[in-house]
Amino acid sequence: MNRNFQILTLFALLILAPGGAMNVCAEDLVLHTRSRPAEVGQSGEPKILYRTVHWDPEKTAIIICDVWNTMKCKIPADRVAELAVAIDETVRAARDRGVTIIHSPSGTMDFYKNHPARVRCLAAPKVTTEVPLQWNHLNPEREAPLPIDDSDGGWEGPLEDGPAPQSRQHPAIEIMPEDAIGDGPEIYYFLEQQGIENIILMGVHTNMCVLGRPFGIRQLTYLGKNVMLMRDQTDSLYNPEMPPKVGHYRGTDLVVEHVEKYWCPTLTRTDFVDKPPFRFQGDHRKHVAFIVSDDHYDADKTLPAFAQNLREQFDIHCTVLHGEGEPQVPLVETLQDADMVVLFVRRLGLPADQLRAIQDYVDNGGALLGMRTASHAFKMNFKDPPDFQVPEGRAEWPEFDAEVLGGNYHNHAPNDLGTDVAVVEGAENHPILRGVSPQKWHSTGSLYFTSPVKDDAEVLMSGSTPDHTEPLLWTRTYHGGKVVYLGLGHPKDFEARQFQKLLTNIVLWTLGEEIPD
Repeated sequence: MNRNFQILTLFALLILAPGGAMNVCAEDLVLHTRSRPAEVGQSGEPKILYRTVHWDPEKTAIIICDVWNTMKCKIPADRVAELAVAIDETVRAARDRGVTIIHSPSGTMDFYKNHPARVRCLAAPKVTTEVPLQWNHLNPEREAPLPIDDSDGGWEGPLEDGPAPQSRQHPAIEIMPEDAIGDGPEIYYFLEQQGIENIILMGVHTNMCVLGRPFGIRQLTYLGKNVMLMRDQTDSLYNPEMPPKVGHYRGTDLVVEHVEKYWCPTLTRTDFVDKPPFRFQGDHRKHVAFIVSDDHYDADKTLPAFAQNLREQFDIHCTVLHGEGEPQVPLVETLQDADMVVLFVRRLGLPADQLRAIQDYVDNGGALLGMRTASHAFKMNFKDPPDFQVPEGRAEWPEFDAEVLGGNYHNHAPNDLGTDVAVVEGAENHPILRGVSPQKWHSTGSLYFTSPVKDDAEVLMSGSTPDHTEPLLWTRTYHGGKVVYLGLGHPKDFEARQFQKLLTNIVLWTLGEEIPD
C-alpha cells in the first residue's frame, strides 16, 4: 500500500462512525417529486402527483449504481460515459450539502480494495433483515410487467466477445475519502451503520440493476427505506426494435413511469444544481414545459394528464413545474432548454429570480401558450387598491397580458352563463383548427373579457354569452417567438374531445410539428 493510500485510509477510519469528521450542519433538502398512484382521476385519466418533500441531508444517501467504465456494447456504453459527467456534477453538489455518496460499480470491488471509501463501507457490521438481501426480480403481486421488452438483454448493437470488460466505475465520477464504495448487501449494512433513512438511486440500468440489485429500489422499499429515483440520471437497457417499439429515450421514460406507479417517486438533478434536467445528446425530442399552480381550475391535475398524452401519442418530452405552498415555480431552470412553455397560473407574486427566468424565456423568443388565467398570471390584485404593496421578496408583472399575450383581460361574465365557443369566420383553414369538430360548442367556463386585443393578433375563435362576444383564441409573435392565448381551460373543457384536439393542435403548431387530421 503506497503512502497516499495509507493517509487516505487513516482519514476514512476517522469518519467511519455516524457523527464523524464529515458530519455537517446542513439545511433540509427540498425535493420536488413526481409519482403515479394506482388510482385514477375523476375523468379516468392517470393521476400524476407533484409533491415537495423535505429530507435531512445527514440521513440521506445517493447510491450510484453500475456506472462502469465500459460495457460489452458500445451504444449504451457511450450513453453511460455521457451520463457519468452529469452524475459527477450532481453528486458534488449533493456532497457539499451533507448527503452521503455511495458508489456501487458492481463486480469491480478488487479495483478499490485499498481505497478509503471501500474501507469505510467494509467496516460496517452485518445486520439481520426480515427480507433477504438478494437480487429482487419483478414482483407480480405488486407490479405489472415492465412496459418494455428487454428479453434480448436490451442490447442495441453488436457485443464484444469474451467476459464483461468493465473493471471499475467510470473515472469521470470522482470518489472522495468520505464516500463509500460497496456492492451487494454490504451497502445496506453501511446505510444502517450511518443511520441513513432516505436514499436516492441513480445510475444504470433502470429496468435491471437499479430496480433489482440488493441495494436497488425494490430491496430498499421492502426494507422500509424512503426511496427516490433520480429520473434524469439514469438510462435503460432497451432495444427500440423490441416491443413496444418506441424510441430508446421514450423506452426509458416508460420504465421511469413504471417505477413511479409501483415503487417510488422520482426527482431530477435540478434540486441540486442550477441546471435543467439532464438529457442525452441523442435525445432530439421536442420539450414542452408546463407551469401550473393549485387553483380553482385544477390546472395542476388536468395539464399533467394532458402532458402524459403528448408523451404517449407524439413522443414529446414534457416537464411539469408545479409549485406548492407559497407561490413559486420550482425548478425554473428547466426553461433553459424548453422548446415551448404552457402557462396556466393565476395571480402569483413570484420570487424575483423565478419571474426573471420566465421573462428571460419570452424575451429570448421562447414559444408560449397562455391558458385562461394566464391573462392575469403575475398580477396579484385585481382591483389595484391604492394601499396594496407587493410582499417583500415577491415580484409582479402586470404588463404580461398586454405586452406578451396581446390581450386586455378586465373581468369575466357571470359563471352560470358559460361560454359559447365558435370559430371566427375566415379562420376555418388555420392549422390549429384542423380536425377540430364540432367547431361550435358550449363551455362551462365563464367568458373572459379580453378585448381589445393587439392589432397584430390573429383571432381564431370567439366566445359569447347572450349579450357579449370576446376574442377567445388568438396567435401573435413576441420577440420572434410564437405566442398563443386560449381563454378555455375549465376542468370540464378537458372532458370534451374537440377541446383535447384543439389543445393538441396548438402545441404541435407552436412546435412546428405536423398536425394530423
